[in-house]
Amino acid sequence: MEHSSLLHAAAAHEAGGGAVTEVPVERTGAVLPASYASALREETALACLQSANHEVGTVQPVAEVAEACRAAGVPLLVDAAQSLAWGPVEAGWSVLTGSAHKWGGPAGVGLLAVRKGVRFAAPGPADERESGRSPGFPNLPAVVAAAASLRAVRAEAAAEAERLRGLVDRIRARVPELVPDVEVVGDPLRRLPHLVTFSCLYVDGEALLHGLDRAGFSVSSGSSCTSSTLTPSHVLRAMGVLSEGNVRVSLPAGVAEAEVERFLDVLPGVVADVREQLGAPAAGAPAGAAREAGELVVDALGKRCPVPVIELAKAIGDVPVGGTVRVVTDDEVAALDIRAWCWMRDQEYVGEEPAERGAAYVVRRRT
Repeated sequence: MEHSSLLHAAAAHEAGGGAVTEVPVERTGAVLPASYASALREETALACLQSANHEVGTVQPVAEVAEACRAAGVPLLVDAAQSLAWGPVEAGWSVLTGSAHKWGGPAGVGLLAVRKGVRFAAPGPADERESGRSPGFPNLPAVVAAAASLRAVRAEAAAEAERLRGLVDRIRARVPELVPDVEVVGDPLRRLPHLVTFSCLYVDGEALLHGLDRAGFSVSSGSSCTSSTLTPSHVLRAMGVLSEGNVRVSLPAGVAEAEVERFLDVLPGVVADVREQLGAPAAGAPAGAAREAGELVVDALGKRCPVPVIELAKAIGDVPVGGTVRVVTDDEVAALDIRAWCWMRDQEYVGEEPAERGAAYVVRRRT
Protein backbone atom coordinates (compact mmCIF):
# COMPACT_ATOMS: atom_id res chain seq x y z
CA MET A 1 0.00 0.00 0.00
CA GLU A 2 2.97 2.31 0.50
CA HIS A 3 4.07 5.05 -1.88
CA SER A 4 6.27 3.86 -4.72
CA SER A 5 9.21 5.97 -3.49
CA LEU A 6 9.27 3.97 -0.25
CA LEU A 7 8.93 0.68 -2.12
CA HIS A 8 11.88 1.61 -4.35
CA ALA A 9 13.95 2.50 -1.28
CA ALA A 10 13.06 -0.85 0.28
CA ALA A 11 14.04 -2.65 -2.91
CA ALA A 12 17.40 -0.84 -2.97
CA HIS A 13 17.97 -1.80 0.67
CA GLU A 14 17.18 -5.42 -0.14
CA ALA A 15 19.45 -5.38 -3.18
CA GLY A 16 22.24 -4.15 -0.90
CA GLY A 17 21.92 -7.18 1.35
CA GLY A 18 19.23 -6.01 3.76
CA ALA A 19 15.91 -7.68 4.51
CA VAL A 20 12.41 -6.32 3.94
CA THR A 21 9.19 -7.64 5.50
CA GLU A 22 5.82 -6.71 4.00
CA VAL A 23 2.74 -6.68 6.24
CA PRO A 24 -0.57 -7.63 4.55
CA VAL A 25 -3.66 -5.43 4.61
CA GLU A 26 -7.39 -6.09 4.83
CA ARG A 27 -9.67 -5.74 1.79
CA THR A 28 -10.33 -2.16 2.93
CA GLY A 29 -6.62 -1.40 2.68
CA ALA A 30 -6.11 -1.10 6.44
CA VAL A 31 -3.29 -2.88 8.22
CA LEU A 32 -4.11 -4.83 11.38
CA PRO A 33 -1.95 -3.61 14.30
CA ALA A 34 -1.55 -7.20 15.54
CA SER A 35 -0.22 -8.30 12.14
CA TYR A 36 2.16 -5.36 12.10
CA ALA A 37 3.40 -6.15 15.61
CA SER A 38 4.04 -9.78 14.69
CA ALA A 39 6.25 -8.69 11.78
CA LEU A 40 8.66 -6.74 14.02
CA ARG A 41 11.91 -8.53 14.86
CA GLU A 42 14.77 -7.88 17.24
CA GLU A 43 16.94 -6.93 14.27
CA THR A 44 14.30 -4.64 12.67
CA ALA A 45 15.92 -1.27 11.99
CA LEU A 46 12.93 0.72 10.75
CA ALA A 47 9.16 0.35 10.35
CA CYS A 48 7.23 2.37 7.75
CA LEU A 49 3.52 3.18 7.45
CA GLN A 50 1.36 5.69 5.62
CA SER A 51 -0.97 7.84 7.65
CA ALA A 52 -3.44 7.49 4.78
CA ASN A 53 -3.26 5.84 1.38
CA HIS A 54 -2.76 8.08 -1.65
CA GLU A 55 -4.91 5.98 -3.98
CA VAL A 56 -7.96 4.86 -1.99
CA GLY A 57 -7.87 7.21 1.02
CA THR A 58 -7.89 4.55 3.75
CA VAL A 59 -6.56 5.94 7.05
CA GLN A 60 -4.15 3.65 8.87
CA PRO A 61 -4.12 2.97 12.66
CA VAL A 62 -0.95 4.96 13.24
CA ALA A 63 -1.27 5.21 17.03
CA GLU A 64 -1.71 1.45 17.52
CA VAL A 65 1.15 0.61 15.17
CA ALA A 66 3.35 3.22 16.86
CA GLU A 67 2.67 1.62 20.24
CA ALA A 68 3.68 -1.80 18.87
CA CYS A 69 6.87 -0.29 17.45
CA ARG A 70 7.65 1.48 20.75
CA ALA A 71 7.25 -1.80 22.64
CA ALA A 72 9.63 -3.49 20.20
CA GLY A 73 12.14 -0.63 20.28
CA VAL A 74 11.75 0.04 16.56
CA PRO A 75 11.52 3.60 15.13
CA LEU A 76 8.46 4.31 12.98
CA LEU A 77 8.56 6.43 9.82
CA VAL A 78 5.15 7.77 8.81
CA ASP A 79 4.43 9.02 5.28
CA ALA A 80 1.89 11.77 6.00
CA ALA A 81 1.96 13.43 2.57
CA GLN A 82 -1.69 12.71 1.79
CA SER A 83 -3.16 13.55 5.21
CA LEU A 84 -1.25 16.57 6.56
CA ALA A 85 -3.60 19.07 4.93
CA TRP A 86 -6.52 17.65 6.91
CA GLY A 87 -5.04 17.59 10.39
CA PRO A 88 -2.28 16.29 12.66
CA VAL A 89 -1.05 12.71 12.51
CA GLU A 90 -1.74 10.42 15.45
CA ALA A 91 1.03 10.43 18.04
CA GLY A 92 3.89 7.98 18.46
CA TRP A 93 5.82 8.28 15.21
CA SER A 94 9.59 8.78 15.19
CA VAL A 95 10.07 10.36 11.75
CA LEU A 96 7.38 11.97 9.58
CA THR A 97 7.49 12.98 5.93
CA GLY A 98 5.30 15.23 3.81
CA SER A 99 5.24 17.00 0.45
CA ALA A 100 4.09 20.60 0.07
CA HIS A 101 2.42 20.14 -3.32
CA LYS A 102 -0.12 17.83 -1.68
CA TRP A 103 -1.63 20.74 0.27
CA GLY A 104 -1.27 23.32 -2.50
CA GLY A 105 2.19 24.55 -1.53
CA PRO A 106 5.19 24.87 -3.86
CA ALA A 107 6.19 21.70 -5.66
CA GLY A 108 9.62 20.36 -4.83
CA VAL A 109 9.54 21.13 -1.11
CA GLY A 110 9.61 18.08 1.12
CA LEU A 111 9.10 17.96 4.86
CA LEU A 112 11.06 15.75 7.24
CA ALA A 113 10.16 15.94 10.93
CA VAL A 114 12.37 14.09 13.40
CA ARG A 115 10.96 13.73 16.90
CA LYS A 116 13.23 14.87 19.72
CA GLY A 117 15.12 11.97 21.21
CA VAL A 118 15.23 10.03 17.93
CA ARG A 119 18.73 9.36 16.65
CA PHE A 120 18.91 10.41 13.02
CA ALA A 121 21.76 10.57 10.52
CA ALA A 122 21.17 11.71 6.96
CA PRO A 123 22.32 9.27 4.28
CA GLY A 124 25.03 10.46 1.94
CA PRO A 125 27.54 13.29 2.40
CA ALA A 126 26.77 16.10 4.83
CA ASP A 127 28.49 19.05 6.48
CA GLU A 128 27.93 21.20 9.54
CA ARG A 129 24.99 23.14 8.09
CA GLU A 130 21.51 22.25 9.32
CA SER A 131 23.04 19.99 11.99
CA GLY A 132 24.41 17.75 9.27
CA ARG A 133 20.99 17.12 7.75
CA SER A 134 21.47 19.13 4.57
CA PRO A 135 24.49 19.10 2.21
CA GLY A 136 23.63 22.54 0.81
CA PHE A 137 21.52 25.67 1.18
CA PRO A 138 17.75 25.06 1.22
CA ASN A 139 15.34 27.16 -0.83
CA LEU A 140 14.20 29.36 2.06
CA PRO A 141 11.41 31.25 0.21
CA ALA A 142 9.88 27.95 -0.90
CA VAL A 143 10.25 26.50 2.60
CA VAL A 144 8.45 29.50 4.12
CA ALA A 145 5.75 29.30 1.43
CA ALA A 146 5.25 25.60 2.21
CA ALA A 147 4.76 26.32 5.90
CA ALA A 148 2.47 29.30 5.23
CA SER A 149 0.31 27.36 2.78
CA LEU A 150 -0.06 24.45 5.22
CA ARG A 151 -1.13 26.88 7.95
CA ALA A 152 -3.68 28.49 5.62
CA VAL A 153 -5.10 25.15 4.50
CA ARG A 154 -5.34 23.86 8.06
CA ALA A 155 -7.31 26.95 9.13
CA GLU A 156 -10.18 25.89 6.85
CA ALA A 157 -9.63 22.14 6.93
CA ALA A 158 -12.34 21.13 9.39
CA ALA A 159 -15.23 22.86 7.63
CA GLU A 160 -14.09 21.88 4.13
CA ALA A 161 -13.43 18.29 5.20
CA GLU A 162 -17.00 17.95 6.47
CA ARG A 163 -18.39 19.34 3.19
CA LEU A 164 -16.20 17.16 0.99
CA ARG A 165 -16.91 14.06 3.09
CA GLY A 166 -20.61 14.55 2.39
CA LEU A 167 -19.95 14.80 -1.36
CA VAL A 168 -17.76 11.69 -1.30
CA ASP A 169 -20.45 9.83 0.66
CA ARG A 170 -22.84 10.75 -2.14
CA ILE A 171 -20.48 9.38 -4.79
CA ARG A 172 -19.87 6.18 -2.79
CA ALA A 173 -23.60 5.57 -2.47
CA ARG A 174 -24.76 6.65 -5.92
CA VAL A 175 -22.16 5.08 -8.19
CA PRO A 176 -23.20 1.44 -7.42
CA GLU A 177 -26.85 2.48 -7.91
CA LEU A 178 -26.18 4.14 -11.26
CA VAL A 179 -23.60 1.75 -12.73
CA PRO A 180 -24.00 -2.06 -12.56
CA ASP A 181 -21.06 -4.26 -11.54
CA VAL A 182 -19.05 -1.65 -9.63
CA GLU A 183 -16.95 -2.09 -6.50
CA VAL A 184 -16.25 0.99 -4.37
CA VAL A 185 -12.93 0.31 -2.64
CA GLY A 186 -11.25 1.59 0.51
CA ASP A 187 -12.54 1.91 4.06
CA PRO A 188 -15.99 3.58 4.02
CA LEU A 189 -15.46 5.28 7.40
CA ARG A 190 -11.74 5.58 8.26
CA ARG A 191 -10.78 7.51 5.15
CA LEU A 192 -9.66 10.88 3.90
CA PRO A 193 -12.54 13.28 3.19
CA HIS A 194 -11.77 14.07 -0.44
CA LEU A 195 -10.85 10.74 -2.07
CA VAL A 196 -13.06 8.04 -3.53
CA THR A 197 -12.00 5.14 -5.72
CA PHE A 198 -14.17 2.61 -7.53
CA SER A 199 -13.61 -0.13 -10.10
CA CYS A 200 -15.95 -1.12 -12.93
CA LEU A 201 -16.14 -4.63 -14.31
CA TYR A 202 -15.66 -5.15 -18.06
CA VAL A 203 -14.10 -1.72 -18.58
CA ASP A 204 -10.74 -0.63 -19.92
CA GLY A 205 -9.42 1.93 -17.45
CA GLU A 206 -7.69 4.13 -20.01
CA ALA A 207 -10.76 4.22 -22.26
CA LEU A 208 -12.88 5.19 -19.26
CA LEU A 209 -10.49 8.01 -18.34
CA HIS A 210 -10.52 9.32 -21.91
CA GLY A 211 -14.32 9.27 -21.96
CA LEU A 212 -14.54 11.22 -18.71
CA ASP A 213 -11.89 13.64 -19.95
CA ARG A 214 -13.98 14.40 -23.03
CA ALA A 215 -16.85 15.19 -20.67
CA GLY A 216 -14.67 17.67 -18.78
CA PHE A 217 -13.59 15.56 -15.80
CA SER A 218 -9.94 14.99 -14.92
CA VAL A 219 -9.65 11.81 -12.83
CA SER A 220 -6.89 9.28 -12.43
CA SER A 221 -6.72 5.52 -12.46
CA GLY A 222 -4.92 2.74 -10.66
CA SER A 223 -6.16 0.61 -13.49
CA SER A 224 -4.35 -2.49 -14.61
CA CYS A 225 -4.89 -1.33 -18.17
CA THR A 226 -2.37 1.49 -18.25
CA SER A 227 -1.02 1.84 -21.75
CA SER A 228 2.58 1.98 -20.61
CA THR A 229 2.95 -1.03 -18.33
CA LEU A 230 -0.19 -3.20 -18.48
CA THR A 231 0.39 -3.98 -14.80
CA PRO A 232 -2.14 -3.50 -12.02
CA SER A 233 -1.95 -0.93 -9.27
CA HIS A 234 0.18 -2.34 -6.46
CA VAL A 235 -2.30 -0.84 -3.97
CA LEU A 236 -5.32 -2.63 -5.46
CA ARG A 237 -3.29 -5.83 -5.76
CA ALA A 238 -2.40 -5.67 -2.05
CA MET A 239 -6.08 -5.18 -1.18
CA GLY A 240 -7.22 -8.04 -3.41
CA VAL A 241 -9.90 -5.89 -5.08
CA LEU A 242 -10.87 -5.39 -8.71
CA SER A 243 -8.25 -3.46 -10.66
CA GLU A 244 -9.85 -3.13 -14.08
CA GLY A 245 -11.80 0.00 -14.92
CA ASN A 246 -10.45 1.79 -11.86
CA VAL A 247 -11.31 5.46 -11.27
CA ARG A 248 -9.80 7.63 -8.52
CA VAL A 249 -11.68 10.86 -7.86
CA SER A 250 -9.92 13.53 -5.81
CA LEU A 251 -12.24 16.41 -5.00
CA PRO A 252 -10.35 19.72 -4.86
CA ALA A 253 -11.07 22.24 -2.14
CA GLY A 254 -13.98 24.43 -3.17
CA VAL A 255 -15.43 22.02 -5.73
CA ALA A 256 -19.07 22.83 -6.43
CA GLU A 257 -21.83 20.38 -5.55
CA ALA A 258 -23.22 20.85 -9.06
CA GLU A 259 -20.01 19.45 -10.56
CA VAL A 260 -20.34 16.29 -8.44
CA GLU A 261 -23.92 15.88 -9.65
CA ARG A 262 -22.83 16.39 -13.26
CA PHE A 263 -20.15 13.72 -12.79
CA LEU A 264 -22.79 11.30 -11.52
CA ASP A 265 -24.98 12.13 -14.53
CA VAL A 266 -22.19 11.58 -17.04
CA LEU A 267 -20.54 8.47 -15.57
CA PRO A 268 -23.18 5.81 -16.43
CA GLY A 269 -23.20 6.71 -20.12
CA VAL A 270 -19.41 6.74 -20.35
CA VAL A 271 -19.14 3.31 -18.70
CA ALA A 272 -21.90 1.91 -20.91
CA ASP A 273 -20.15 3.16 -24.07
CA VAL A 274 -16.84 1.56 -23.09
CA ARG A 275 -18.53 -1.74 -22.22
CA GLU A 276 -20.38 -1.76 -25.53
CA GLN A 277 -17.15 -1.19 -27.44
CA LEU A 278 -15.56 -4.14 -25.64
CA GLY A 279 -18.55 -6.45 -26.15
CA ALA A 280 -19.14 -6.84 -22.42
CA PRO A 281 -22.09 -8.93 -21.16
CA ALA A 282 -25.24 -7.21 -19.98
CA ALA A 283 -25.71 -6.70 -16.26
CA GLY A 284 -27.54 -9.36 -14.28
CA ALA A 285 -27.52 -13.15 -14.26
CA PRO A 286 -25.21 -15.04 -16.65
CA ALA A 287 -26.85 -15.55 -20.03
CA GLY A 288 -26.91 -18.66 -22.15
CA ALA A 289 -28.25 -22.18 -21.86
CA ALA A 290 -26.18 -24.49 -19.71
CA ARG A 291 -24.43 -27.35 -21.45
CA GLU A 292 -24.38 -30.85 -20.14
CA ALA A 293 -20.61 -30.77 -19.94
CA GLY A 294 -19.31 -29.80 -16.52
CA GLU A 295 -16.30 -27.81 -17.73
CA LEU A 296 -15.66 -25.18 -20.35
CA VAL A 297 -12.25 -23.90 -21.44
CA VAL A 298 -11.85 -20.26 -22.47
CA ASP A 299 -8.73 -19.48 -24.50
CA ALA A 300 -7.82 -15.86 -23.69
CA LEU A 301 -4.15 -16.09 -24.61
CA GLY A 302 -2.77 -12.85 -25.98
CA LYS A 303 -5.75 -10.85 -24.73
CA ARG A 304 -5.41 -8.12 -22.15
CA CYS A 305 -7.55 -6.66 -19.38
CA PRO A 306 -10.49 -6.63 -19.26
CA VAL A 307 -11.10 -9.12 -22.10
CA PRO A 308 -10.29 -12.35 -20.15
CA VAL A 309 -12.81 -11.38 -17.47
CA ILE A 310 -15.41 -10.44 -20.10
CA GLU A 311 -15.03 -13.85 -21.76
CA LEU A 312 -15.29 -15.57 -18.38
CA ALA A 313 -18.52 -13.67 -17.66
CA LYS A 314 -19.97 -14.71 -21.01
CA ALA A 315 -18.95 -18.36 -20.55
CA ILE A 316 -20.13 -18.93 -16.97
CA GLY A 317 -23.75 -19.20 -18.11
CA ASP A 318 -22.84 -22.02 -20.49
CA VAL A 319 -21.98 -24.47 -17.72
CA PRO A 320 -24.42 -25.91 -15.17
CA VAL A 321 -24.38 -24.89 -11.53
CA GLY A 322 -21.43 -26.78 -10.07
CA GLY A 323 -19.63 -26.80 -13.42
CA THR A 324 -16.35 -25.01 -14.02
CA VAL A 325 -14.86 -22.55 -16.47
CA ARG A 326 -11.11 -22.71 -17.05
CA VAL A 327 -9.68 -19.43 -18.34
CA VAL A 328 -6.28 -19.81 -19.97
CA THR A 329 -4.46 -16.48 -20.23
CA ASP A 330 -0.99 -14.98 -20.19
CA ASP A 331 -2.26 -11.68 -18.75
CA GLU A 332 -0.71 -11.27 -15.30
CA VAL A 333 -3.67 -9.17 -14.17
CA ALA A 334 -6.00 -12.17 -14.43
CA ALA A 335 -4.78 -13.60 -11.14
CA LEU A 336 -6.19 -10.54 -9.38
CA ASP A 337 -9.23 -9.64 -11.43
CA ILE A 338 -10.72 -13.12 -11.84
CA ARG A 339 -10.68 -13.55 -8.06
CA ALA A 340 -12.26 -10.11 -7.65
CA TRP A 341 -14.91 -10.97 -10.28
CA CYS A 342 -15.82 -14.14 -8.36
CA TRP A 343 -16.17 -12.16 -5.14
CA MET A 344 -18.42 -9.58 -6.81
CA ARG A 345 -20.59 -12.10 -8.69
CA ASP A 346 -20.83 -14.76 -5.96
CA GLN A 347 -18.98 -17.42 -7.93
CA GLU A 348 -16.32 -19.77 -6.54
CA TYR A 349 -12.68 -19.19 -7.37
CA VAL A 350 -11.16 -22.68 -7.38
CA GLY A 351 -7.56 -21.73 -8.04
CA GLU A 352 -4.71 -21.29 -10.48
CA GLU A 353 -3.10 -24.14 -12.41
CA PRO A 354 -0.04 -24.19 -14.69
CA ALA A 355 -0.59 -24.14 -18.43
CA GLU A 356 1.64 -24.58 -21.48
CA ARG A 357 1.45 -20.80 -21.87
CA GLY A 358 0.48 -18.48 -19.06
CA ALA A 359 -1.81 -20.00 -16.44
CA ALA A 360 -5.28 -21.48 -16.14
CA TYR A 361 -7.73 -19.93 -13.66
CA VAL A 362 -10.57 -22.21 -12.63
CA VAL A 363 -13.99 -20.85 -11.58
CA ARG A 364 -16.95 -22.94 -10.38
CA ARG A 365 -20.47 -21.70 -11.06
CA ARG A 366 -22.53 -21.26 -7.90
CA THR A 367 -25.66 -19.54 -9.21
